Amino acid sequence: MPAVLAACLLAFASWGTVARADEALEGELEIRSAYAVPSHGVIELSASIAYPPSERLVESLKDGVSLSFDLECVVHRHRRVWFDEVAVQLVRHRELSYQVVTDRYQLRDPDSGTVETFATLEGALARLGAVDDWPIAVDSQLRPSEQWQVALRAGVRRGHMPDTLRALMFWSDAWHRTSDWYTWTLVR
Repeated sequence: MPAVLAACLLAFASWGTVARADEALEGELEIRSAYAVPSHGVIELSASIAYPPSERLVESLKDGVSLSFDLECVVHRHRRVWFDEVAVQLVRHRELSYQVVTDRYQLRDPDSGTVETFATLEGALARLGAVDDWPIAVDSQLRPSEQWQVALRAGVRRGHMPDTLRALMFWSDAWHRTSDWYTWTLVR
């Protein structure tokens, strides 16, 4: 009986964390600016994205929840009669977590294997929001006679979390946020 009581008390104590975690991603994600330019046969994208910080986000990260930040990029051309032709469709993943031992926020890029640490959440979110020279296409993929559109969307979703929170939050989708698509015509 004491083990059951302890488990119920732990679940009840974690419920405050669950409520905070569900509301942690308040605010609106916004792509403030973006452009793509050709450079030595490669189309490179640069963008500025606003990820809103909040006290609930800090608390959730410190409670052991990690967040995944995705940046989706689609290069396509509009067709009148048929579906749009998609030349490139990419997703850039990054993960943000809090390291208790070092008291720092850790930003990890699983694709490149790079890890950066930051003293503040604002510093980590600013780094996440600065996209510089991301190669999105090879010039030969895009016919020069066609007009190509670039669409960009930012998203945040729940990553890894402690087992007690995972058991309590399996039904919740409040962690998933995306920005509107930011679209422009590619100038080459």
